[in-house]
Amino acid sequence: MTEQQNPTTMEQIISLCRRRGFIFQSSEIYGGLGSCWDYGPLGIEFKNNIKKAWWKANVQMRGDMVGIDCSILMHPQVWISSGHVAGFSDPLVDCKQCKQRFRHDTLQTAVCPDCGGELTEPRQFNLMFKTHVGAVEESASVVYLRPETAQGIFVNFDNVVNSTRKKVPFGIAQIGKSFRNEITRGDFIFRCREFEQMEIEFFVKPGADEEWHEKWLQKRMNFYLDLGVNPAHLHFREHEKAELAHYAKRCVDIEYLFPMGWRELEGIANRADFDLTQHAQGSSKDLSYFDGQERFTPYVIEPSAGVERSFLTFMIDAYREEEVNGEVRTWLKLHPDLVPYKIAVLPLSKKEELNTVAQDIFKRLSKHWACEYDETQSIGRRYRRQDEIGTLYCITVDFDSLQDNAVTIRYRDTMQQIRIPIDKLENVILNKLNGEVFSTFE
Repeated sequence: MTEQQNPTTMEQIISLCRRRGFIFQSSEIYGGLGSCWDYGPLGIEFKNNIKKAWWKANVQMRGDMVGIDCSILMHPQVWISSGHVAGFSDPLVDCKQCKQRFRHDTLQTAVCPDCGGELTEPRQFNLMFKTHVGAVEESASVVYLRPETAQGIFVNFDNVVNSTRKKVPFGIAQIGKSFRNEITRGDFIFRCREFEQMEIEFFVKPGADEEWHEKWLQKRMNFYLDLGVNPAHLHFREHEKAELAHYAKRCVDIEYLFPMGWRELEGIANRADFDLTQHAQGSSKDLSYFDGQERFTPYVIEPSAGVERSFLTFMIDAYREEEVNGEVRTWLKLHPDLVPYKIAVLPLSKKEELNTVAQDIFKRLSKHWACEYDETQSIGRRYRRQDEIGTLYCITVDFDSLQDNAVTIRYRDTMQQIRIPIDKLENVILNKLNGEVFSTFE
């Protein structure tokens, strides 16, 4: 049986990302650096909107959550206590002929997939990037670029409790860069060596952990559904006992149907009391919690998502191609909270009188929303360009605007157009973003 796949191809997404300035290969003019990517003008807007949506849902709108931003470099004992120095590794094999290296657990053949050469026996390879702190490398301290953001939260547990006076159950959220020296499979930004995580460590009383785990499973699934991801492209996958991480009591992945099949989008783990117990032992600091009646080491529920995989998921799921008047229209049906630009202001011509009006509208609307100003090519081509990057509303300033002080506003999803008085634009757009039917104007 062939593995189920998403009808949108990775080639379509890569082409769109490169052509429209979402993502570029890192150091491209020098031949690039594998599994490292740069985010262009549209990519950074889209990426920031994903992080804003996550932060709003998990911190801003919850009274039991606070944020933190921890250093990438940490005391080396942190990674010894967490188990990363001893156990954070992948089984790798090398081709004796072409010298390429592969992850043994992902190979579908006993020979090199590139040249057919003989492979070495698998050996464990630690995934952490090692560096040094100090002026002279020989005498400097060895440190690591963090492979996850979670440990910074755990070592600050006591600081957060004492400074915020939060009561268990409560959570600490963080968005930040992590680094893993992985052998990647070439699936674009699905697996990178430098990536951003959006992680929560939610601290609960032992015995309440299973109930909270179930709550977070539904909460995190709803996050993707609320932002428009097709429910048929999402499911839960329970980890079998043999594949559980050393710290996990239970782990469930939210998987998405990528072009290469079902793959992990986010993991939600019950880490029990492993982390606080390990760091208490490693640091000789008491990291237990007193709730007024008893002292205990909290259990931890950890929803952990990657910004890059979320980026890829939202883009793949929003990608559309359809025929309009004999031409293929490519467009992104992105949720309004995620679109790089909500509005594009398009003067019908480059004549000064139209540009003056259009620039004034652009400046007014830019105070409230991310906007783009575009005056090149025909209006039809400009509409197609905005559709392709997901822009919700195109506002066209034409020569009639000089007489009736109104503009034409076009909606991405239906391509419907209505005429709006210029002085009503802010209110109309706000109402539309709040769910008002587009085809009417009151």
